[in-house]
Amino acid sequence: MADTPAYPVGLRLKGRRVVVIGGGQVAQRRLPALIAAGADVLLVSPSATPSVDAMAETGEIRWERRRYEVGDLAGAWYALIATRDRAANDAASAEAERERVWCVRADDAEAATAWTPATGRVEGVTVAVLTGNDPRRSASVRDAIVEGLRDGTLAARGHRHHTPGVSLVGGGPGDPDLITVRGRRLLAEADVVIADRLGPRDLLDELGPHVEVIDAAKIPYGRFMAQEAINNALIEHAKAGKAVVRLKGGDPYVFGRGMEELQALAEAGIACTVVPGISSSISVPGAAGIPVTHRGVAHEFTVVSGHVGPDDPRSLVDWASLAKLTGTLVVLMGVDKIGLIAEALVRHGRPADTAVAVIQEGTTASQRRVDATLATVGETVRAQEVRPPAVIVIGDVVKVHRPAAE
Repeated sequence: MADTPAYPVGLRLKGRRVVVIGGGQVAQRRLPALIAAGADVLLVSPSATPSVDAMAETGEIRWERRRYEVGDLAGAWYALIATRDRAANDAASAEAERERVWCVRADDAEAATAWTPATGRVEGVTVAVLTGNDPRRSASVRDAIVEGLRDGTLAARGHRHHTPGVSLVGGGPGDPDLITVRGRRLLAEADVVIADRLGPRDLLDELGPHVEVIDAAKIPYGRFMAQEAINNALIEHAKAGKAVVRLKGGDPYVFGRGMEELQALAEAGIACTVVPGISSSISVPGAAGIPVTHRGVAHEFTVVSGHVGPDDPRSLVDWASLAKLTGTLVVLMGVDKIGLIAEALVRHGRPADTAVAVIQEGTTASQRRVDATLATVGETVRAQEVRPPAVIVIGDVVKVHRPAAE
């Protein structure tokens, strides 16, 4: 049997009786897929793991708390035998043979009439891999295929269902590995990518030569404001039947004007998908060894935009209230205004010796961290020639040190 390849088939088990004998770790791994397939699952076992017990408690499976008995497989379409009792396994396997029930044995693949493939699911596609008696190789091949489908490296563009529209994709803080799996897949399927300067630029090199890449910072604005021109470009390409990705840094809804673009697309009758991204407000401090919260130090953190100064009439930030908070303050887009911001916080009561860290180009190869206090940060940023993009962290968490590796 080992030299004869298995015949692959997809079982449609919805509403059909499946018997699982044994409630240990094997059953715990296999039951979720059987439940997801809609099978009518009967578990026969005197005991079970807590997770399997929970499946019975919630009614996902039926559980008869006893050992296997001849006749348990009557009317079954499929059986999974996974006990530590070899004699019971042999008896159940023999019954499956007599009753012509496809049977998987966890203890003896050669004695089974069916094998369980290593499976994975991606966007409606089920990947199942069989390599005979080498489950580790099956899992490795499965993982490679699933990862390729998820990140787009195995995307079959010529055969995929082409859906025109726009996806607002949060690209994360800069490191190309920190974009979400879904965001990377949508990039691989795009016809047009309109990218921000702060997006993960390295990912653009991976796009196929047929993909039109548009630098949002270089869209000719004409009589339009910058955001208006970007909105128009999104609408124009989507109406031309293209799959468009608007690649943004961080998260589209964290100072990313994502809702403005969504509203413009909705008014134009264009479908839009929003893919969240990892916000630099949390990820960049983390990459620099700073937790935005820490037990006994900070129980809250506040994220504010510093693109306009505290005394600017356009500012919507209540700096006086922020100065009274004891938690962490994270300022985005505030490098050139940090001196004024620090002065306002001190003026409204935040201690001048409050620790400040400025992280430039966080998560990238060019990342650097500059430390100061509210009293010195303005001059420090100028002296150290810190340039955007940078994330500014204010509060005692800046002084929490990561333990040195042993």
